[in-house]
Amino acid sequence: MGVVFHGNYVTWFEIGRTEIVRSLGMTYEAIEKQGLLLPVVDLECSYLAPARYDDCVLVCTSISSYSPVRMSFRSEVRRVREGDKFPAFWHRPEPPGELLVRGGTRHVWVNRDWRPARLDKSLPALYALLRSAADGSLAAEKEGT
Repeated sequence: MGVVFHGNYVTWFEIGRTEIVRSLGMTYEAIEKQGLLLPVVDLECSYLAPARYDDCVLVCTSISSYSPVRMSFRSEVRRVREGDKFPAFWHRPEPPGELLVRGGTRHVWVNRDWRPARLDKSLPALYALLRSAADGSLAAEKEGT
């Protein structure tokens, strides 16, 4: 078929989430060592056009909503020209390239026993960082509409 396997987009969404957390100075591994997990409870993925073998793609992920117990991310996969350079953070209404896939994930914070946990109580510094990042993303989104 010459197209990328559909399940790869979900993996790319995960990489986007991981990189957002890393950009805040924290890793998923460090969060889990502190006793918190962030499992996916809902996944949405709309395929608009396929990525083809050897395409260069850009994964754009942002925090779309948050609370002390829940968190949601929005992701897009875009076809771009090989060799183009892009900033790590995109603050314009629409990233470059052809939109191939859009979607998102919803998560809940749980402890090691898979019981609900409040991030603001368990890791207040991380909650403040995520809140700051989300507020910036949500503000940029509102300005673009």
